[in-house]
Amino acid sequence: MVNVIRGSSAKPVSSQRLAKYFEERTDIEGTLYIGYPIIGTPQGGYQIDALLVSRQQGVIIFNIDEGKNYDLDIEGTQDESITKLEAKLLSYKELVQKRKLIVNISVATYAPIWNNYPEGINPEEYPVLIKDEDLDNFINKCQGNAPEYFEKVNSVIQAVTTIRKKDARSYVVKRDSRGAKLKKLEDSIANLDETQNKAVLETTKGVQRIRGLAGSGKTIVLALKVAYLHATHPDWNIAVTFYTRSLKDQYKDLITRFSYEHKNSEPDWEKVKIIHAWGSPKIEGIYYELCKRHNIEYLDFSQADNLTYSHEEPFDFACQKALREIKNFHQYYDVILIDEAQDFPQDFLRLCYEILKDDKRLVYAYDELQSLNSKVMDSPEVIFGNDNHGNPRVKLENLPSEPQQDVVLNTCYRNSRPILSSAHALGFGVYYPQGLIQMFDNRQLWQDIGYEVEEGELKSGEFVKLIRTPKTSPKFLEEHSSIDDIINFKSFDNNQEQFEWLVEQIAKNLNEDELRCQDIMVIHPIPKNARNVFGKAREMLFTKNINSHLAGSTSSPDEFFQENSIAFTQIYRAKGNEAAMVYFINAQEGFSGSPSEIASKRNILFTAMTRSKAWLRVIGYGANMQALEREFQEIKSRNFALEFTYPTPEELQQMKKVYRDTLNTKRDKNDREKQAILAKAKRGEIRFSADEIKILEESSRNA
Repeated sequence: MVNVIRGSSAKPVSSQRLAKYFEERTDIEGTLYIGYPIIGTPQGGYQIDALLVSRQQGVIIFNIDEGKNYDLDIEGTQDESITKLEAKLLSYKELVQKRKLIVNISVATYAPIWNNYPEGINPEEYPVLIKDEDLDNFINKCQGNAPEYFEKVNSVIQAVTTIRKKDARSYVVKRDSRGAKLKKLEDSIANLDETQNKAVLETTKGVQRIRGLAGSGKTIVLALKVAYLHATHPDWNIAVTFYTRSLKDQYKDLITRFSYEHKNSEPDWEKVKIIHAWGSPKIEGIYYELCKRHNIEYLDFSQADNLTYSHEEPFDFACQKALREIKNFHQYYDVILIDEAQDFPQDFLRLCYEILKDDKRLVYAYDELQSLNSKVMDSPEVIFGNDNHGNPRVKLENLPSEPQQDVVLNTCYRNSRPILSSAHALGFGVYYPQGLIQMFDNRQLWQDIGYEVEEGELKSGEFVKLIRTPKTSPKFLEEHSSIDDIINFKSFDNNQEQFEWLVEQIAKNLNEDELRCQDIMVIHPIPKNARNVFGKAREMLFTKNINSHLAGSTSSPDEFFQENSIAFTQIYRAKGNEAAMVYFINAQEGFSGSPSEIASKRNILFTAMTRSKAWLRVIGYGANMQALEREFQEIKSRNFALEFTYPTPEELQQMKKVYRDTLNTKRDKNDREKQAILAKAKRGEIRFSADEIKILEESSRNA
């Protein structure tokens, strides 16, 4: 079966006919790219009209003509396209043998509207395809000589190989070290799957939604999409924004490398903006820019916070206020892409929609289960509301033979099956002694995120057994190490023992396992005291000549990892980042607390566990850690299947009532007020003595 990926094409009618032909060919396995790839050359980007990558037929270039009469330099165009693609593939030594390309490349001109065949051209050397019969004959003559290189060729075509170039791990010398295993693991994730491909290349007029679990490749997809759109539409104004500040450097690096693949040059940063959502006079941001352009009051965090009611978030308030005050929006972006949309107020998405030009190309990606509570993002119809006629302004439809408007990425390429299933089981309390802690109302979400019903039914009041399949949790993610090594829960008698073991393991990772500092992340569950808790462990590492930093605190807010330094982080900074080896310390916190706190703490446990892309250590001390370890052993004993009775609507309501996440709003408000007072004191707006400022700093430092 041929998977058709519809990129941007200046020849839509003939491209659609070619796509239809291959969709009906069930005897061919491969991918047909329309309007792709774009090959970086010294002269800029060179766009291929269509490309088939097939196990049976090898690689076939189609030069497409939309006209009715022959007015094309057939020979010159075919020669140029095959030469440029060959040059690209020849730069990858895995595809070269004795200075020759291993894989066969064929080329033809596809002109379905031409009235007759051109004279004076050898059809054997320069094929011209007008009828379906011509396509049949040509395709049958093309023979792929190296099907074993199918994945590698696809990886090169998709430009994903650039992700690996920067991090080749050439320092690895041991055959079976963690570093060697990680290198092999990273090489195995060098291809985009079918849905990721569609998400990258298919862009619609209007809104496009990309949904998927953490680790399903949303950030890579959006970065590739930005680079592709910039290469095909260099005049467009494109913005990409996100919630986690440390993603900024990651986006800049990825978009730059992908841009070199497409046009052999750095992006035009006047046209492509990697921009914060809020912003300030010192930091470019969507909201700050909007306020300036529309001449309305800009609110910083403190100002917005002082104006909110206790149940409102400051950025929600700022966005709502802007929507109320602006009557006529200026429209200055061609495309806006939003990562981590689940963390933004919906009014921010509405603001982005309003400042887009007429085609309203808004792409927003979000994690279906970044939080495990019952709250899910509203549908686009709800988010963007109705027009003046009472009809939804946005309605997503996935129509056959059209770019997909609603893309679900249900394969997780970060977390292995044991880690992801354990994170879900603990997050929901599937085997918690007191019973389920939380559950979302929409049962279909389980299948959307890649679970399969092995026994029972996904119905209220019915028993169900859910498992992850090799399709949605690829086997190679768990075959590099034993299960006991991939995920390990460990309890200690006291904090000193926990830290001694942690420091010993990190030293071993660096000195014996061939891991680097950037491969390791240490997470603490409670933001308020993370700095103080980390102090002792960081001191112990320093005595072993191992540097460390508090991500976003002792380093730039836009930077998470540093060379030759271990990243210590509280849970909210950890979101959006990943590491090969994750240590989640003081995990006993996830088993303690009042019923109204436990759901929040389980969400934290889930988020921390899903930061790991290879190995996970969940450690703590005391009786609560022992209880959490027993809960994990129950999951493991069932081979990481989730078995439970799905709650009835009444039980769901009772669960929410008992376990609802009742954060102490007043306490949080007081903490924010302390921060605001401290800022004013430092600016000299309020008079405080040096000692008073010091006291404020101590009480606010970890707020």
